[in-house]
Amino acid sequence: MILSLNNRKALILLFLTLFFYNQSVAQSESAMGGLKTVVIDAGHGGKDPGCHGASANEKSVTLAIALKLGQFIKETFPSVKVVYTRETDVFVELDERAQIANRNKADLFICIHANAGPATAFGVETYVLGLHKTEAQKQVAERENAIIELEEDGGEKYKDFDMTPDAIIARQLQLSVFLDHSIVFATKLQEQFVKIGRSDRGVRQAGFLVLYRTTMPSVLIETGFLTNVEEEKFLADPASQEKMARSIFAAFQEYKKYYEAGDVGGGSEVTNNSVTADFGLNETEVKSDELIYRVQIETSTTKIETSDERFKGMPIFMYEDKGLYKYTVGAFREVESANALKKEMRTQGFEHAFVITMKGNTRVNL
Repeated sequence: MILSLNNRKALILLFLTLFFYNQSVAQSESAMGGLKTVVIDAGHGGKDPGCHGASANEKSVTLAIALKLGQFIKETFPSVKVVYTRETDVFVELDERAQIANRNKADLFICIHANAGPATAFGVETYVLGLHKTEAQKQVAERENAIIELEEDGGEKYKDFDMTPDAIIARQLQLSVFLDHSIVFATKLQEQFVKIGRSDRGVRQAGFLVLYRTTMPSVLIETGFLTNVEEEKFLADPASQEKMARSIFAAFQEYKKYYEAGDVGGGSEVTNNSVTADFGLNETEVKSDELIYRVQIETSTTKIETSDERFKGMPIFMYEDKGLYKYTVGAFREVESANALKKEMRTQGFEHAFVITMKGNTRVNL
């Protein structure tokens, strides 16, 4: 039987889905023991200097921040294994960077880069794997992916690598839980950068090869623009590099707490099409100025209808935060009831459910 091109593509995507699903299940099961291993990837290196400004280059800036970050993690969490993709000025192929993370069964992959653009461009942005929404995001991914031309085979190993929109969407589905947690960590990173006065360019998505190949929550941080005079001065300063590393570490601390609270791993498969539980107040009973506890069960870069079958007929409250769509169930005036619903949601398959506090449509951090 001769298959059409579309059928062959469908079979390939099905194979990839099953292959990476098995990997993600294994990773999720290992996550139950806590966050044990983090891989820190300093972008570029050796014959690949990355982007540059008048004097500073990307490979030096990223390595300095990466080493400081690893030091902070080791000092505070000696039980966490820190693995670097490089610790010196050497060239490491993109595929090997991802495989270092995979071989070490990392619980988190942090890729550190610096940006290039118009002289007026500034600010920090963090990427997760996905489809670019602007030409600028596409150009960032293309620039970072272009280093494969410097590899020993000139990038030949990636010749048949499928980075089409269909393939990227399939990859997102394969590792949906990890993508959710990548977004959580990316959001925490941006919040910490703002605290030290950096301009927030937000959580973004694009088709980075190095993120595509990893099988754990993974982010790529563009720490600033070396093509901007002021940002180059900031990023080249060892004191500023330490500030950036401490910000990433602070986000890591928050994420580690979140991760180990049971937001990754296990969970029972749902066999029913609807969930019977105490969801608390009706939305008509909720006052716009009162503090309400809700249980967040889903985060997405694209809008999902609240009637979607994945929500099993539950009453869903959706809110937007920094370009992300977040979905909650329940509305309570006391945290104990929200915690009870959180536990119920986890047994129903929403293994990363957690309690949040809100006033109206705005999340409030207590």
